[in-house]
Amino acid sequence: MMRKRRGSSVDIGEKQAPSSTKAKKSRTIGRQSEVSAPEEPAESVFSTFVREAGVTLSHGSASNEIAVDQVVFQKRIKQKLQKSPRYPGIVQEFISGLESHIEDADRFRNCLLPCVPRMPDGDFRCVSSFQESLLRMLLGIEMLQTLIINTLLEKLPEYMLNSADDAGLSIPRIIINQLKWLDRVVESKELAVKLMELLSVAPVDIQRDIINSLPEILEDSQHNDIARELNSLLKENTQLTVAILDALSSLNLSSSLLTEVRGAVMNTLAAVQLEDLPVVVKFILHSISTSNAYEVVCGLRKKLELEQCVLPPVMQASQNRLSKGSAAFNLTTATTGSQDFITLIVDAIKSAVRFQKTISEAWLKAIESVEEVEEHKVIDLLVLFILHSTNANQSRRGAEKLLKMKVRTGLISEALLQKTFKDNKQVLRGYFSSILALAQSLLRSPDPCVVPFAGHMYRHSFTSFDTYCQQGILDYLDNLTPQQIRRLFHLLSRLAFGPQQGSHIQDDMHIVIRKQLSSTAPKYKRIGIIGGVMIIGSMGALVPKAKATQNSSLPPETFRQLSALLELVQSSSETSPEAAALYCDELANLIQTSTLDPQVQEKISKSVLDVFQGNFVVDLGPERSGSFPFPARVMYDLDEDESQGGIAINLMPLLANDMHSRAEQHSRDKDNNSFVSRNSLCLSPFFRLLRFCEEKQNQGDLEEIDALLGCPLILTDMDVVEKIDSLSKVEREFICTLLFHTINWFREVVNAFCKIKDKEMKMKVMTRLQNITYLHSLLEKALAGTPGYVPPVANFDGETTDVIVPSTTAPVNKTKKDGSGKKRKAPGKNSSEGSSQMEDKIEEEMQQEPEKEKEKEARQGVNLASYRPFFRELDLEMLSVLQCGLKARSTLDSELNTKERQEVLLGPAELVYLLEDMLRKLEFRLTAAPAKRVPFLKARADKTMGFSHLQQKSPKDVASFCIQMLPALCSHLESCHNHFQSLLSDNDGIVDGPGTDAQEHQIISFCYQLLLQLFNSILRWSGFSQPCHRSLLKKGLGVFAGRLKDGGDELNLELLVKHSFKYLLNFRSTIPNLSSALYLSQLLTTVSEKGGNAPAYREQTASLARSFLSQSWVTVSGEKQRGTKFNEALHAVLSIYLEHVEDVLKAVEEIANEGFPQIIDAKKDESSGSWPTLSRQTFLVFYKVLMAVLEKSVRKIPSGKISDNSEAQGEKLLTWNLAVRDFHILVNLVKVFDSRPVLNVCLKYGRLFLESFLKLGMPLLDYSFKRHKEDVQSLLKTFQLSTRQLHHMCGHSKIHQDTNLTNHVPAVKKSLELFVYRVKAMLTLNNCQEAFWMGNLKNRNLKGEEILSQRSQESEEEDEEQLAPQGQFEEEEQDSDAETKRKSNREESGDDGQTDDSEIY
Repeated sequence: MMRKRRGSSVDIGEKQAPSSTKAKKSRTIGRQSEVSAPEEPAESVFSTFVREAGVTLSHGSASNEIAVDQVVFQKRIKQKLQKSPRYPGIVQEFISGLESHIEDADRFRNCLLPCVPRMPDGDFRCVSSFQESLLRMLLGIEMLQTLIINTLLEKLPEYMLNSADDAGLSIPRIIINQLKWLDRVVESKELAVKLMELLSVAPVDIQRDIINSLPEILEDSQHNDIARELNSLLKENTQLTVAILDALSSLNLSSSLLTEVRGAVMNTLAAVQLEDLPVVVKFILHSISTSNAYEVVCGLRKKLELEQCVLPPVMQASQNRLSKGSAAFNLTTATTGSQDFITLIVDAIKSAVRFQKTISEAWLKAIESVEEVEEHKVIDLLVLFILHSTNANQSRRGAEKLLKMKVRTGLISEALLQKTFKDNKQVLRGYFSSILALAQSLLRSPDPCVVPFAGHMYRHSFTSFDTYCQQGILDYLDNLTPQQIRRLFHLLSRLAFGPQQGSHIQDDMHIVIRKQLSSTAPKYKRIGIIGGVMIIGSMGALVPKAKATQNSSLPPETFRQLSALLELVQSSSETSPEAAALYCDELANLIQTSTLDPQVQEKISKSVLDVFQGNFVVDLGPERSGSFPFPARVMYDLDEDESQGGIAINLMPLLANDMHSRAEQHSRDKDNNSFVSRNSLCLSPFFRLLRFCEEKQNQGDLEEIDALLGCPLILTDMDVVEKIDSLSKVEREFICTLLFHTINWFREVVNAFCKIKDKEMKMKVMTRLQNITYLHSLLEKALAGTPGYVPPVANFDGETTDVIVPSTTAPVNKTKKDGSGKKRKAPGKNSSEGSSQMEDKIEEEMQQEPEKEKEKEARQGVNLASYRPFFRELDLEMLSVLQCGLKARSTLDSELNTKERQEVLLGPAELVYLLEDMLRKLEFRLTAAPAKRVPFLKARADKTMGFSHLQQKSPKDVASFCIQMLPALCSHLESCHNHFQSLLSDNDGIVDGPGTDAQEHQIISFCYQLLLQLFNSILRWSGFSQPCHRSLLKKGLGVFAGRLKDGGDELNLELLVKHSFKYLLNFRSTIPNLSSALYLSQLLTTVSEKGGNAPAYREQTASLARSFLSQSWVTVSGEKQRGTKFNEALHAVLSIYLEHVEDVLKAVEEIANEGFPQIIDAKKDESSGSWPTLSRQTFLVFYKVLMAVLEKSVRKIPSGKISDNSEAQGEKLLTWNLAVRDFHILVNLVKVFDSRPVLNVCLKYGRLFLESFLKLGMPLLDYSFKRHKEDVQSLLKTFQLSTRQLHHMCGHSKIHQDTNLTNHVPAVKKSLELFVYRVKAMLTLNNCQEAFWMGNLKNRNLKGEEILSQRSQESEEEDEEQLAPQGQFEEEEQDSDAETKRKSNREESGDDGQTDDSEIY
């Protein structure tokens, strides 16, 4: 409204006529104002000069009018004042007239408001549309500025108490605005003083206006002074915090003053009001520099207590009333008030980390530095969400990695997450997508310790956010694995159908389930089945009140809904055998892991037994009729002695029917609802469901179905496998599928009956294990003769049913003959001839068989390890069979055979089979394997396939089970130890003595190795580092200690480690191969890390590793162990030795000086006398390890400092002299061992060693040259010989054009040249630059011979710079690459003489 009035035309004098109706109205208003205002007795100098300069002063509410441009007005005023005969006294008269004019409040206001432009005849071209106020224009005249400023500042206190006029304008604020953005302030310092004086008496509102205007009023020269004043004021009055910080942010301050101000702000942080906190945080973060970012962020994080910002609604409402007067605030507004301010704080942090890399890195470091769970705050999680959402400077990966680490170590707990969600729902809503992404990342982590935290994130997100987000979580299922889907639905269904039921959540989940079940895509149907079963479990869970009575307490309506959902899932799964099998598996898992209402349990179990008998079980009869590819035969009957009325599993007829139906592509009979469930794929899953139903119904008793353990199967004679090549493709695939189904049936049977204590049943379980190992050997042969075969799916909850099928062309195991020379052939009852996985590893280690023996071996088979996804999963509880003892055929006489019949014992092959399975389980569940990059165009294998049941157990449960199994595993290890000890005693210490059973030796050796691996996998579990699992660790170590000393459980941790280490060290004397030696060394290292005397353990571990390296490892046939696996183990054992030895440089020198010379002239199979594992065949292994360890050790040498005393410099120089000497020895070995792998290792680690020397060694030489001149010269002279050899290797690589070697050349050349320049700098620093002489360096090969082919190439010749004062040492300049285009000075001068690189200047 005011601007509309000011925009109307007004008359500026008597000469101007009205130009419009609006003008007439304005003049009328003006005249009315003049009448009401008191008339001046005479026109003052001020009024005259202003009018003559072009401004008409108005009275009342009308604005002053200007007829000229403001620059013209200022020029005219200045000229009138200067040309007046009364100058300079006229200036004071002018100011007095101004003061008289503004005595009236209306006229004062008009002078403060912008003037209204007006030109004669309506011509607006000469005047801009916007003009300053009269006072603002007068302030632009320097001779008047100071006097007018004084007048305004004296006038301002009159309006302090009643600052707003009738129109709502703040007169003090308008006065202050007149002083902003002046072209020049004549007396800036005096103005600053007066403003600060005014601050001391002004009310808070006017103080804020003055402070906010300071950056626009004062010049840069005054910024530091005014900042100090504001800093002092900040400490006195926290009400002005926001205004002061806004002003300080706009001032140009020195770094020291900024640091001082920021420190003061940090000190007042705890007293700042909540509404001011966002501005304070923003100021602190935007005042950070690179050098102090971490320190400032740590301080801010420590003082920022967001938990205290969340107040109860009543307290918030009370505070709001106090701060806002009588304004009414409801509780809803009060509740969201603090959330709004926290949102602003988070936005301030987000803005800072987005645009400043140092701040994002500082936040990550600050959170990472927290080492106590109690010290973590809500702000930590919020910042991690911010960093993940913005991805500023690639911070997303850092935030994800840090969160995983904190969750894994237990520092960020579920309680902190709950508090964060509870108090900051509104804030977290903006980071919903990042929260879901982080939760998914944690769920997919291979470390099981972080997975539960992801479930908590999903749960809190679902309960805290709105319906849109809840639907988003459900729609997020496409990105989850089956196990993650299972956990997610478990959490959500607990929320939906738990004690506090949410109807809208139930509806959303039902919609999602129906949508997924109706899909024809297997992926979405799988989600629907898994989710539907989890919802059934939550709906039908037994409530706590009913557990005591075991009576049904389920409401009828809930049971009706549950029954409808159960029927829906069941009918939807009947569309394919895979879906039906998945439904059986999921329902079985639900029954196993949940306590269902009896009414629900009865409904599920009601018809399972009858359906199983009708679909898969037949009575034994005289013959089997039907169209089968092979003659039907009853196989693997363990109940032959029983009376008539036996039963059998109708496997082959079912499989034949399946294959016949698929071949003819029959449409399914709509009336035959059980067609899918009769499929052979459903046999094992349906039995698993039947087993758990029986266990629940009969309190763990399986008597009703125990006949299935020993009942036979309708198969065919397995002799057909021996003539697999003569069969058709269809017949071969039929045999392979039949073998897979048979093995999977036996695996499920063993799962079911392994816990039964009855001796007869245990014998049957053991026989079934023998059947499995025997069938594995048959399956290897069958698969070898059936290339391209795709096995039937056995695990149905994987990412995809299209499991990657391994190639069958790779040669692996060979069929062995038993001791009598006959081929292994048995009905499968008592076979303990070995598992395929064990034989595969043995074959890799046993490559020493003579050629004639190899020719006698049977045809090659395939590696069944790659077919594991096609086998049913063995339950963890099944491994309790390992508590049975071990039998060995070679040690059994008639008496022991009788004992064997009385006791249930494991055969070596069955022991290997179980140990391998247990090791795979531990590596999956307890070991966090690093993610491996998948090669391009190579399919990614699902690592979770085959571990569905194991995933449902927590890592702690798995670790607890393993601790319970430790006594049995120790007994097996001691049995293996005793076996080899008796062999050594019988054969006078010779491993390959006469009469040794080679195959049994190999199997038990592999058992030995697996047991050591198992112990190491158990003890390496990261959970043992957490205090809550310390008792479990002590219990495990107590088992080892108790084998030596009674009462191991009562010892403290240090003694437990000591006795465990001693117990395991006793097995070193019977280690059968180097792989077992490696695992024993690793196991002892793991045990020693749990506590105790670390130096003593390091010494013993190093001594043990050296003894293994000093041992000649031979096979049972008497030949030396060799091969890829042997070299890998040798590499690891040598690394362990050098990592634990006290002086690694001396150890490297010992091997290089003693071991390597002994094999230079040795034959291929001869070994070093002092290091029997070192030969020409293993030289590369030793060489690579020594180079890597040497390079790693020099990186640990402290860099030289100018403050080091002479003694410290001498010690560091001695260390570097040893390292350079070792390096020289190793580099010179390439003259003898010049194979490409050796050269590749030398170039790679030679460059790294040189770079470490430049970074850490040269600073030491800089400061110690004057004190230790001779030592420095000796070091450089030795090092020069090594760098010259590196140069020769570069020339050799170019001549041979070997890409693998030439890839290293540019980086090596660059480092060599840097070394020369760095030595120059060192000599210059010590005033010895004249010692640097220059010559020519010839290009030579590894033997030192000149490369003639490069003689004519000027670009390939190089200058050699010698570092030899008084002829004591030399150095070379290393850069002869063609791209440098540097000519030789000697050739350009026509000098025919050339300096050989061996000359000393």
